[in-house]
Amino acid sequence: MQTHSPEALTAARKLRRQMSLPEGLLWQQLRMRPAGLKFRNQHPVAGMVVDFYCASRQLVVEIDGISHDMGDNPVRDLRRDAFLQSLGYRVVRILAADVLRDPADVAASIVSLCSDIPPPSALRAATSPKGGDSSGVAC
Repeated sequence: MQTHSPEALTAARKLRRQMSLPEGLLWQQLRMRPAGLKFRNQHPVAGMVVDFYCASRQLVVEIDGISHDMGDNPVRDLRRDAFLQSLGYRVVRILAADVLRDPADVAASIVSLCSDIPPPSALRAATSPKGGDSSGVAC
């Protein structure tokens, strides 16, 4: 199922070619599929583009540089996070300075966080092999 607009896909492709230094450094770590987790960079989600996305954990990772503290950006980020969370995504924001300091450590922290998040399939209700409820009583 497509969850993004053609415009978001075009923007994502452009942003992949123009990643910031912190995004590029973190991508070098996450692209190696640490702990078997697949991450996507500059991925369109719900009509917007997120810095990194792990579909198996419904995790969005955003790297925040100093511009995120300026003007109305903090309010915009809060609204964006709330919207993504309302769709079932977990959003994590990481300071660009932390990535610049130690990208491997940041990647390890993200992987550790992912191990605490059950896969979406684990959240679904279990059904009996016969279907329906598990009482065994036919209706």
